[in-house]
Amino acid sequence: MDVRIGIAGSERELELELDDGEAADALVESVKEAIGKDGGTLAIADRKGMQLLVPVSKVAYVQIQKAAHDRRVGFGPS
Repeated sequence: MDVRIGIAGSERELELELDDGEAADALVESVKEAIGKDGGTLAIADRKGMQLLVPVSKVAYVQIQKAAHDRRVGFGPS
């Protein structure tokens, strides 16, 4: 699963790859819960174990997308 987090006041976005086994619904609920708290922090861990903490006051958007498993490279037959 790919996650992109837009940061207010920044041109760049944070990109993470999460384990495919992680439920998207659970991630959506944790994002909603963090954003619902004043002064809260959004915490997400990627598939490599890196912890990402973002103050919710700086979160512009969160995009969640299931990873495409058929990413093809090259000119071989499909």
